[in-house]
This record gives sequence, C-alpha cells and structure tokens, in this order.
Amino acid sequence: MTKILVVDDEPSIVNLVGAYLKPEGYEVFTATDGPSGLKAARAYKPDLLILDVMLPGMDGLELLSRLRRESEMYVILLTARTEETDKIVGLSVGADDYVTKPFSPRELVARVKAAVRRLQTGAGSGADGGVLSFRHVRIDVGARQVTVDDNPIELTAIEFDLLKSLAENRGRVLTREQLLEKVWGGTYYGEMRVVDVHLGHVRQKLGNDELITTVRGVGYRFDDEPL
Repeated sequence: MTKILVVDDEPSIVNLVGAYLKPEGYEVFTATDGPSGLKAARAYKPDLLILDVMLPGMDGLELLSRLRRESEMYVILLTARTEETDKIVGLSVGADDYVTKPFSPRELVARVKAAVRRLQTGAGSGADGGVLSFRHVRIDVGARQVTVDDNPIELTAIEFDLLKSLAENRGRVLTREQLLEKVWGGTYYGEMRVVDVHLGHVRQKLGNDELITTVRGVGYRFDDEPL
C-alpha cells in the first residue's frame, strides 16, 4: 500500500486531503507542524509527501531541505497562489511538483495518482535499460546514472527523466507539454513553469549551456553530438 504523509497546519485541509486519498486505497499519515512532520517522515518513510510551505516550528522549505539529505520521496508542495518565490525555492531545494492554494481536491488526487504511477512503473519514456552515449554526456538508463566528460553528476528523479527524455529525442524540439506528459504523466494539471525550473537545474549540473537549447516559444532541444 502506498504511504502518503500530509503536513499542513490547517486541520480542514488535512482532513479534506485525507478524505479524498483514503478511498483511493492510500495509507495516509498526517502532521500539523514542521518538527512533527520531519519526525513523521523519518518514522513512516512515506512514498509521497504533500507539504505546506507555511508551517509553525519549522517551515516547509526547511523541512524539505533536511529531508532531501536522506530521502528521495516524491514531494508535492502546497503554496499560496501569490507566493511565486516559494514555488521556485521549493523546486530548488527538492520539491517535484507544487499545487497552489486554494486547490481542487480532485486535481490533487489526480496529481498524486500520476506520481504514484511513476513510482510504481518507473518514470520517463523509453527502454528500461541501455546507455545513451554522446560526446560529453553518458546516460546509463538502467542504473539511472549520468556522467559529463567522465565526471558523475547527481540528478533528482525528475531531473534525470527530463534529461533522458530530451536525449532520447536528440536534435528534436520537445514542447513543455510533451515533457510534462513524458515525465509527470498525461494527467498533469499543473503549471508548465515547473519544466523550466527543473531544466534550469539540469543545465546547471551539466555545466555546459550548449547541451540543452531553449527554442523560444516552443520548448527544448538536446544538442550533444552522438557517438
């Protein structure tokens, strides 16, 4: 049974989210502040975390930063509609996705289902194994490892799947919509900005701006030369 931890200081939201997730067969745990959320995450080791940014005791971004040192669990951040900075910072410290408040419980459940499918079946497109080799970048799909000029780099699950999707389509422009479908799933209801932020992190880690090209108004293209 998939385990989900919901951390939010508003009891009405915790109860609402639990009421929608439990009938779907998920095991739901809850916490209402940062310290208890961190403790619950370490105790229950959930597969997925739904985390509010504004929490007493320790805010959600600090909690997420601490968890990312020890866990790769999928994280959906809950942010206020106007707090764009929280979304960007949240993605920077390790969130996989975000939902803005107020939100539709059905939309959140759809996002959770898509994330769980990724966790259960393996994310991204293409074969389960094999190696994608280019002049600078080598992607071991089965081991989910990436090297740049023979130097290993650490990518999150989302970052790896984005890079793999682009590399599998080397030379082709993939739109943000196509990348959302390949990496987050066809039922994704969120904002396309999430693609830009995660790909910004990938570029930073690759250390070479020429490997991924932004095609303005269209999407992204992987341009490393094949071997």
